[in-house]
Amino acid sequence: MSQTPAQFDQVMATCREVFRLKTADYGTAWTVLRLPSLTDQIFIKAKRIRTLEMSGENRVGESVEAEYMGIINYCIMALILCRNPQLMGETGAGSHLEEALATALYDAQVTHIRHTLLKKNHDYGEAWRDMRVSSYTDLILMKLLRIKQIEDNAGSTLISEGVDAGYEDIVNYSVFALIKLTLENV
Repeated sequence: MSQTPAQFDQVMATCREVFRLKTADYGTAWTVLRLPSLTDQIFIKAKRIRTLEMSGENRVGESVEAEYMGIINYCIMALILCRNPQLMGETGAGSHLEEALATALYDAQVTHIRHTLLKKNHDYGEAWRDMRVSSYTDLILMKLLRIKQIEDNAGSTLISEGVDAGYEDIVNYSVFALIKLTLENV
């Protein structure tokens, strides 16, 4: 039996706890962001990971693992707003969500992402385990460029999946990276 479901759950439990604690500290200020702003936040984190991978030098001190967790949490915030547009602050004020509601919305996205991961993982035969972590970074950056193009096209696509599928894929690539960086090295 594959370890992937349990490893996914372990990574996501850590990310959820970070999300919960940051929600306690900051509230849900992220609801003021429009989707392109969240995409850009994810892009910044992915670019930093790539820079660290290529240079081998970390001057800020925040780990690559923390950046992948940040990518996951920003993607889930984006999915929450994408699938619940009424939560976005129309006037730039954002919505205040109670911690319990924010966490429930987070959990709903994780459940959906996990289901998608398990279907794809079955069909691809866990090919991700043979990939390099740097490939996940590159795939995340490619997905972000695609999302940015869709956003620049006002969400319109001719044949491609929407931005929500891109965010889900980015979460899964980040989970794979964290499994390889943390769980497989224990």
